[in-house]
Amino acid sequence: MRKRVLFLVISSVVIFSGSVLIGPEVINPFSLGGTDRTIIISIRIPRVVTSMLMGAALGASGAVLQGFLRNPLADPYILGLSGGAALMATTGILLGSTVFGLFTIPLFAFIGSITTGLLVGFMAYRRGGLWPERLLLAGVGLGFLFSAVLMLLMSVSSDEGLRRAIHWIFGDLSMSDWSLIPYGVVIIILGLSLSLWRAKALNALILGDEIAHSLGFSPFKERFILFVSVCLMTAASVSLGGIVGFIGLLMPHIVRFVSGADSRVVIPLSALAGASMLALADTIGRTVVAPMELPSGIITAIIGAPYFLYLLRKQEILGR
Repeated sequence: MRKRVLFLVISSVVIFSGSVLIGPEVINPFSLGGTDRTIIISIRIPRVVTSMLMGAALGASGAVLQGFLRNPLADPYILGLSGGAALMATTGILLGSTVFGLFTIPLFAFIGSITTGLLVGFMAYRRGGLWPERLLLAGVGLGFLFSAVLMLLMSVSSDEGLRRAIHWIFGDLSMSDWSLIPYGVVIIILGLSLSLWRAKALNALILGDEIAHSLGFSPFKERFILFVSVCLMTAASVSLGGIVGFIGLLMPHIVRFVSGADSRVVIPLSALAGASMLALADTIGRTVVAPMELPSGIITAIIGAPYFLYLLRKQEILGR
């Protein structure tokens, strides 16, 4: 297991380095000119850091959700958080709102995610606890509702507003810069810290509420704290760069194959794997059809969907 974990760490370092140097034009690190330094410092590093922050948040969120919902198909977006964020952010884009300058769209997205999280939690609360089944169904239902409203807004929007909204929805990182990174780091670290703090309780919840209770954990309290951590990380991710699918769904499965099922290990490694996956997807998106760019969300779907179906079949989740 140690060799596999070490391989994962080394791969992440290689991907980070390659993502900084590879783009429409490959930069030679041994002969950097003034222009190359500017490109690396002002454009590529903030973009790679943003993608890795988003991927880390989504990977860790997926590991937490699949644990406390006891559902291998759970994903940060299955709770409707992405739908709420996309609806609010797209509303801001289509209205041309610039009230808070560069922070306007990320702020709209964050408010949408957090509000949706509170609403889903309220709908899932029953008889003194958060019911996993109700949490799941409430998220799916709200996600469909938000998608319908989002399509309605986009159908009556101007061409330019529609184009910007579509690129953002599919995870366009071309506008990444240093200004948004500090706040994203703070919120993601807070959410990740909460989930790691309760990782032992998450292990108990995976075994069932009765076992968790017998081990001294309150299922409602632990599920609530873990849910808050997921809301924080997902909201920060979406507000940084839009919607990216399959990271939270796929990465925890790969990590469990590498490291086992202990949440104290799965959560940080899922964050690391998610960061690497999204950085790699973004690098592919800005190089394969240069000078045009493909949003990262499209690349992760193309890479993730076939492999996840294979993984489902291999683990017999779909049955025979």
